[in-house]
Amino acid sequence: MLKIKSKEITNKLLLLKYSKADKNIQKLKKVKGYDDFLNALGHQESGNRYDVVNRYGYMGKYQFGKSTLKTLKIKVTKEAFLNSPDLQEYAMKQLLLYNKKRLQNYIIEYEGKVVHGVLVTESGLLAAAHLGGQGSVKKWFRTGKVRQDGNGVKITNYMKRFSGYKLYL
Repeated sequence: MLKIKSKEITNKLLLLKYSKADKNIQKLKKVKGYDDFLNALGHQESGNRYDVVNRYGYMGKYQFGKSTLKTLKIKVTKEAFLNSPDLQEYAMKQLLLYNKKRLQNYIIEYEGKVVHGVLVTESGLLAAAHLGGQGSVKKWFRTGKVRQDGNGVKITNYMKRFSGYKLYL
């Protein structure tokens, strides 16, 4: 009787293992692109609402701070920014390009490798840089120190959550 139960349990475990593997293969077949990335990031930041301002003053779909807009040389009033989805999308693209340029050496060296327990991908690094700045991503590579935003969200959370998108920037 024990042999039958043991065999049944082994078969069930194998079935479970292969069904999980099949689900992972199905996920890999669907390539997530730039628009998917922006939709997911916007959803995380603001529920994809262009008119949102949080308690810290971060604005729009991607929760931009005034200093980030200044870095990108985007001079606009809060009201104009909140009322312009096109400007917000432009700002996000500019920020991704800005951060990619500054993180390019890390992307080249570490993409596809596990660092400090996290799989490194371009999209994950760019999402983390959006959350905490490209300097905090560089510091994480050097020291393993994990920056959190004002809401307690860690850059490593963004590295994992937004991993594996093909951005073609």
